[in-house]
Amino acid sequence: MFEVDLKKFKKYDKPGPRYTSYPTAPHFNESFKHEEFLDEIIKTNYGEGLPDLSLYFHLPFCDTLCYFCGCNMIITRNRDRVKEYIKYLKKEIDMVRTYLLADRKVTQLHWGGGTPTHLKPEEIDELGSFIKASFNFDDNSENGCEIDPRELTRQHLEALRSNGFNRISMGVQDFNEKVQKATNRIQPEDITRQTVQWVRELGFSSINLDLMYGLPFQTLETFEETLDKTIDISPDRIAVFNYAHVPWLKKHMSLIHPEDLPVPEVKLNILKMTIEKLTGAGYVFIGMDHFAKPDDELAIALKEKKLYRNFQGYSTHSGTDLYAMGVTAISQLQKVYAQNYKTEKEYFHAIDNEILPAAKGYRLNEDDILRRDVVMKLMCNFGLDFKTIEDKYKINFKEYFAWGLNNLKEMEQDELLTLSDDKIEVTQMGKLLIRNIAMNFDGYIERKEDTAKYSRTV
Repeated sequence: MFEVDLKKFKKYDKPGPRYTSYPTAPHFNESFKHEEFLDEIIKTNYGEGLPDLSLYFHLPFCDTLCYFCGCNMIITRNRDRVKEYIKYLKKEIDMVRTYLLADRKVTQLHWGGGTPTHLKPEEIDELGSFIKASFNFDDNSENGCEIDPRELTRQHLEALRSNGFNRISMGVQDFNEKVQKATNRIQPEDITRQTVQWVRELGFSSINLDLMYGLPFQTLETFEETLDKTIDISPDRIAVFNYAHVPWLKKHMSLIHPEDLPVPEVKLNILKMTIEKLTGAGYVFIGMDHFAKPDDELAIALKEKKLYRNFQGYSTHSGTDLYAMGVTAISQLQKVYAQNYKTEKEYFHAIDNEILPAAKGYRLNEDDILRRDVVMKLMCNFGLDFKTIEDKYKINFKEYFAWGLNNLKEMEQDELLTLSDDKIEVTQMGKLLIRNIAMNFDGYIERKEDTAKYSRTV
């Protein structure tokens, strides 16, 4: 079980990137054009040992507005709008598929949102069967979908299962009714339990529950009750996210009153209790905000140092080319990132003109590629071997990263890591502050070129 030092949490609680990518999304720019993205897609088809494919589809629609939501979503009950979006999503699939070799395998698929199950069962089947027919799926591909129990029927899950989905993730946030009312997400416990029962009956191989701390009216006692209920439900994975109150970025968050939010001291105590309770219950701390049972693929990948991180969070599928489709979706190839337009109008217009709907992106330079490798190894392996990096990139590690290594001395004194001549090893407490450690190898922070606003690390 983890034992959490609150003093160190307080000391290192500051804004910082989540490193779902490096460089991070605020560095994407509009000078990166769709032509450059297309050129890179075509290049990925040449050479030996071509990367497998990972597919992400953004389905932005929701039935109701959750006040805490930080996702790119659209609140609508207009079914024609949903149908039109699916039509354009299928056109984008056709366009992307045209440029990829037909025999490249898909090893990972994810539907996110929004709420993918805002689609009707027949719409899930329409899109799911189209995707299956368009790509060459590996027999053991990992196919996950985010669901919302509040507007779900068993038929939704049956449609997902019949189209090859084998993993489910769903939001709970908090079982407390007062918290649910304050965040406009009324989700009775029996609905969540019924959904979990359906998922298990239908043979999905994994289920994840999302929780969130820092929401209005949460207390140490009430959130402990939520954790007890979650442990009793016994999902394979649990994600516990930190609510970031950013009404200047997400206007609807202004519907949450700041005076109702737990004070920093309470929030830290909730986090400490959460980590200690979940690890005490047998869950493995994967990293950041993720926990998994010891026999889960994430826990095994962590142990074997095969964990990977991308825009969907921690993953077991490293080295794939990620093609993301739909509004705001971010693709990640070996050397470029490309993000689609944010509005339906711009997205539809590009596709109508037979243009990839990439609005902005980023081409990594040699320094970016090197630092991405270092940052991701720290984020995923909680350690780093200098020689491995030196041999791969032909550098002197201590000279190249002198600024970052110097900064780590204080972290070593605070027992977040051990620093030797040839490696960094992150301690148990350091794993909880891994974002802070990784920031010391971020070239944009070192050069003071990063002016983005990030959520706090704790």
